[in-house]
Amino acid sequence: MSIILRLEIEKGYTTFGEVATAISDKGGDIVAIDVIKESSDKTTRDITVKVSSQEHSEDIAERTEELKGVKVVNVSDRTFLVHLGGKIETKPKMPIKNRDDLSRVYTPEVARVCKAIEKDPSRAHSLTIKRNTVAVLSDGSAVLGLGNIGAAAAMPVMEGKAMLFKQLAGIDAFPVCLDNQDTEDIIKIAKAIAPTYGGINLEDISSPRCFEIEDRLKEELDIPVFHDDQHGTAVVMLAGLLNALKLVGKKEKDIKAVVVGIGAAGIASTKMLLNAGIQNIIGVDREGALVKGKEYDNPMWNWYAENTNPNEETGELSEVIKDADVFIGVSAPNILSVEDLKKMAEDPIVFAMANPDPEIAPEKAWPHVRVMATGRSDYPNQINNVLCFPGIFRGALDCRATHITENMKLAASVAIASAVKEDELNKDYIIPSVFNKQVVDHVREAVIKAAKADGVARKDTKERS
Repeated sequence: MSIILRLEIEKGYTTFGEVATAISDKGGDIVAIDVIKESSDKTTRDITVKVSSQEHSEDIAERTEELKGVKVVNVSDRTFLVHLGGKIETKPKMPIKNRDDLSRVYTPEVARVCKAIEKDPSRAHSLTIKRNTVAVLSDGSAVLGLGNIGAAAAMPVMEGKAMLFKQLAGIDAFPVCLDNQDTEDIIKIAKAIAPTYGGINLEDISSPRCFEIEDRLKEELDIPVFHDDQHGTAVVMLAGLLNALKLVGKKEKDIKAVVVGIGAAGIASTKMLLNAGIQNIIGVDREGALVKGKEYDNPMWNWYAENTNPNEETGELSEVIKDADVFIGVSAPNILSVEDLKKMAEDPIVFAMANPDPEIAPEKAWPHVRVMATGRSDYPNQINNVLCFPGIFRGALDCRATHITENMKLAASVAIASAVKEDELNKDYIIPSVFNKQVVDHVREAVIKAAKADGVARKDTKERS
């Protein structure tokens, strides 16, 4: 990685040569020098330096500031520069060039449009941004692997999500980060802002609060509400699994699957597995295998125990993984061992999706598994939500769906899987690239078809040929 050090150097104390030597002594490689400001006694320069890590960057900055007469004004890298001023903007669809234009887009002519919507509120879908706009709503309570970092710190993630919506599916998305983590308040706020949006993408809200927030909003709003951390992971996971099972020649109804990490993503993934016809699923969390008849503090675990583990297997992961065909991990690093893999059925499939460090390092797993997937981009078979949410919302918006149903999610999984052709399918390619431009169209068409079948589509949108 590269950083840019902006240094203010007092000429009477330290020469630039001394600065360069200090940076070099700390292992930094200077690749560019730009003079920003010059006076008789001071010089301000931007120095671009190749470094190995964030820690290395901080070490070089500290060493440089130790020099007499040198002030580190700012340290930035390419990632920070991308975020300067935010990563998204709004712009009008047409210029306002004269009074006639002004009267049409604003007063007085805009009043006619307002009255038309007042008379028929459904026209907001065609006469405002609602038709093509999604709120990316978060309270910052469970951001990536960072945890509860709050609303302001969550903004860069939500901006990035908005960029993906636009680039991949042409959807205008806005970050809505709430400085409030009260469940009831979040529901009220989401309902209050809903008239602006055609859909709400809930993002990075902690479990189990995310379940109630999503369920309530789905009941009380007539626009699609989708918690991507749950369902996006589940949809893409199932897409990869469908192709992995095809590769190893196993049927959904015949396999045993072990899911580790029974939080938001684990529960949503299990529901997808059940909907796909997988009957023998065992959930494992900190109390071991979840089994019916035992009362758990987490109400979702009680639901889970009642609807899974038909053979009532008990014990830790190392016990219940015996003869499992599939391991699905959405939990914590390094909880799966090579010895565990050796207990699995022939041609085991392992989806170790904990981020940034998976449940088992792929290098350890590869000799013992047939198919391996992770949540990381630096290994084959990345299970990435980006394959899911743009196409699902594109389809839902285009047919003006009131909800995103289980059948719509299942259809999205099948569509994502279908983007990998028969002659392309192999152990290192069970899931399409996030840059595969066909995925959004495949998912859009499948979602529209399923929405019509489920009776939640309010617009007769034709699928593309």
